[in-house]
Amino acid sequence: MTKTDWSSWDKLQWRRRLETFGDNDASIVASGPNGEIDTVCNLGELTDKGRETTLALGERLRHLYVDQLKYMPKVISDADMIYLRASPLPRALESVQESFWGMYPLSARTSSFPPPTIITRTPQDETLFPNESSCRRFSQLSKAFAQRTADRWNESQEIEYLNILIGKWMPDNSRVQVDSHPRLSGIMDTINSTLGHGPATRLPSPFYDPKGRDIIEKIGVEEWFSGFSESKEYRQVGIGALAGDIVARMIGSVEKSGNDGLLEIGGEDGSLGAGRGGEKDIKFGLSGCHDTSLAALLASLGCFEGEKWPPYTSHLALELFKESEFDRESIDGERLDRPATAAVAHKQKQGALSTFFGSGGKTKIATEGIARKTTDELSATEREKLKGHYVRIRYNDRPVVVPGCKLPGKHLDGDESFCTLEAFKAIVDGFTPKNWKQACITNIDKSAFPESIEPGGY
Repeated sequence: MTKTDWSSWDKLQWRRRLETFGDNDASIVASGPNGEIDTVCNLGELTDKGRETTLALGERLRHLYVDQLKYMPKVISDADMIYLRASPLPRALESVQESFWGMYPLSARTSSFPPPTIITRTPQDETLFPNESSCRRFSQLSKAFAQRTADRWNESQEIEYLNILIGKWMPDNSRVQVDSHPRLSGIMDTINSTLGHGPATRLPSPFYDPKGRDIIEKIGVEEWFSGFSESKEYRQVGIGALAGDIVARMIGSVEKSGNDGLLEIGGEDGSLGAGRGGEKDIKFGLSGCHDTSLAALLASLGCFEGEKWPPYTSHLALELFKESEFDRESIDGERLDRPATAAVAHKQKQGALSTFFGSGGKTKIATEGIARKTTDELSATEREKLKGHYVRIRYNDRPVVVPGCKLPGKHLDGDESFCTLEAFKAIVDGFTPKNWKQACITNIDKSAFPESIEPGGY
């Protein structure tokens, strides 16, 4: 802030050092392995490696959407065509910042470029990841499925192999188990983190045994994500609100109704409205999420069968296409299609996830339009608006196919990875809660497991 003008703000650059306990409770400055004392990472923040990889992700997005497809502009004067959102964890926001910087570095922004808008939520309202802390029913379900995994694997030959391999490093002579202390998933996190940061952080070599790592990942994926594949309620309270947001923004983009995010992003300081450069639509979205966000979405859509735990800086792209705008071409041997709207979601365990769409008026909130109406509730006229639009999902640049989109009439002729928007919406409607917070306090006294498996993606 300036001294007397409270309407404007100055920048404060500062240097951070972490303080910790020394001998006899003396206060000392924490240092890195080579004696580094400035800008040492705190819990929940990106490491230098994490910043490098999320910046590289942004550069990859620029190469694809700006240079190859020419879908996004080379230079921007503001960011009000881009929906930016991050979860409350510091690394999620930092991942969005680094990715945005990679996609639009200083050389691609005008000198008058205003601060971009980044949407955040309070932890109790956050739906960018499966929110155990703020959703009681989801906490019940996740614990029940985790316990089922522990009961299934704790006495198995695979767990015995892990105990022979790394058991001597467990605290207090305890065994490696799914629900041990540390949990098996926590051991996996440590292994993956140390692999990502070089020799200075390495554990003893048995932790990196290929067979052992395969066992740990297989069990971890089952513990954390089998519920999304098997239970409609698990999907609803775990990731359904986010999936519903994605589809609502897609529909808002089709309708030009103001429900695609522009009203949240645009407007001058202190007001909502259209983009500061006159933008009427959101063209691109980028949300900082987590590995659990990406896998939960994919599993809920029936696209995670046989997959391993999402690697660091994984990303999930959800692209909306309009049939009349298809511009198929081959670039470097890869067939690429020009999206009508791009939504990119990215994760980093040390990083984050996601994206989506919009348009709007000055400060008046737009009418609801189709928004969150279920497909069954749509009139013939509303259904007609969805015709000619398709959704494609790419996980780490690899197209994935939603099982329910393979059916005749549910995809673009000749390519099952292009799901009709109507079919995609109907599938997501099946696990989008009408009221997430109400769903989180419903069925508290009911069984955590469905009577029979309710597969995702249909």
